[in-house]
Parts: sequence; structure tokens; C-alpha cells
Amino acid sequence: MAEHLLPESLRERRPVRILVIGAGGSGSQVFLGLPYLNQALRAWGHRDGLDVTLMDGDNVSETNCVRQPFSVSDIGLNKAFVLVNRVNLFWGLEWKSVPHPFSRTGNDFNNYACDIVFGCVDTRAARREIHKAVTDPYCRVGYWLDLGNNAASGQYVLGQPSNGRNRRSATRLRTISELYPEIIDAAAGEDPLPSCSAIEALERQEPYINQVLAAGSLAMLARLLHYGRLTHHGAFFNAATAQMSAVPVDPMLWRKTRRRSLASRPKAA
Repeated sequence: MAEHLLPESLRERRPVRILVIGAGGSGSQVFLGLPYLNQALRAWGHRDGLDVTLMDGDNVSETNCVRQPFSVSDIGLNKAFVLVNRVNLFWGLEWKSVPHPFSRTGNDFNNYACDIVFGCVDTRAARREIHKAVTDPYCRVGYWLDLGNNAASGQYVLGQPSNGRNRRSATRLRTISELYPEIIDAAAGEDPLPSCSAIEALERQEPYINQVLAAGSLAMLARLLHYGRLTHHGAFFNAATAQMSAVPVDPMLWRKTRRRSLASRPKAA
């Protein structure tokens, strides 16, 4: 079985810089789990741990208090601001919040010089924006870890975008947009937006899907940063069948997956 090895740039004595885009269902769970990874890295001898930024332009609504880690006292406040303040106060950290949506044309993204981008967005257009940013020839992002889900299933995929930091290679981890190009095809239409009704929101997305995906992605990242190697770079989860299927580090499988994905796309009229 093929293995992916952690690049030397992430073995240096400095904080691992992480940008989490989206503070909703998945993004909030990822962000709340990152302090535990920070603690684990320090215990393993990585004294600088993590340097994390959380970005989201949305404010907390009443419906968000059903599936997301917000309370009625948070309603009207920016999601990223609420979560970062909470984590910093509890853990004694100095992580940062950015209270506006991600945009590849803004100066913020280049200023972060992040090693790992967590993409926790729920539209094809938003994923396309991230894809374009991390694949820019001048971009220095090392990894793009995308999380996505529907009502009862979801996936997380870790990839190395083809950019100024990641050289072209047969063993470079393929990103979610390379394996499944339809995921950034905004012309294919979007899934229904979250409902203002708590009951409708729960019917469209079952509880705990986000927690499972966040925990799985963080466990995978922890293994990569601690052991320096991976034999899988993602997984698919189905809550209805309780099945978790890993995405192996396998260049031949990557080619087959992309071909199948492209072949299944509807032909233009």
C-alpha cells in the first residue's frame, strides 16, 4: 500500500498554521476539536502547536442553536467571533477570528500563509472559490482538507493543491475537486439552503453527521502530524448503514475515480 509522507516544511520548529473556512455545522466542530490536537502536539514534543484562524461571515440565528454549538445568548453575533472567544478564554490561546466570508481576491488569504486549509462550506460556488485560491501558482497552502455532507452521509478528503508549494508528482495527494470535479461545478445547481425552521433543518440533515466527519478528519490529521505518514487521505461515512469507507493513497484509484466522475457528468446540450 502506498504511503504519503509529511513534507519537511511541516516538521520545522514553528506553529502549524491552520485556516478554517466556515463556522457552521462542520466548521464549528472542527474548530472546537483543534485545541485537543494542539495539546496533543505539545505533549508529543511539538512545543509550538497550532496557530488557528476561523473565518465566517454569518451571524448566529435561532435555528443554528439546534445543531450547532451556539446558545440563544449568541444570536446576532458573528459565528467565528463567538467560537474563537470561547476557545481562547477556555484554553488560554490567542487564535484569531475573521468575521467575513472567504474570498480569493481579498488580501486576507495571502496574509495567512497557512499550511492547512479546512474547507467547511456547503455550496459548490464556495468550494470553487477555495479551489481557485489554493491552486493559484503563487499560493503556498500545503493541504486542503475538505468536509462535506448531506442529510445522512458525508466525506472528508485531504489533498495537496497543485500550486507554488506542491510540486507536480504522481504521489501528490489529489484534492476533492480533482477526484470529484462536479463538487465545484456551480452550474450544476446547489442543494436547498438551510431552513429557518428547526424541524425542517433536522430533516434535511441528521444530528451528529458533522461531529463524525470532524472527528475523523482530525484523527487523520493527528496521525499525519505525529507519525509523519498516512496510507489513507479521507473517508466516506453513511449514517444509515454505519459504514465508513477510507480513501486510500493510491494513484491508480485516483485516476479511475476522476474518470468515473467525469464520465457521469451530464453532457452539455
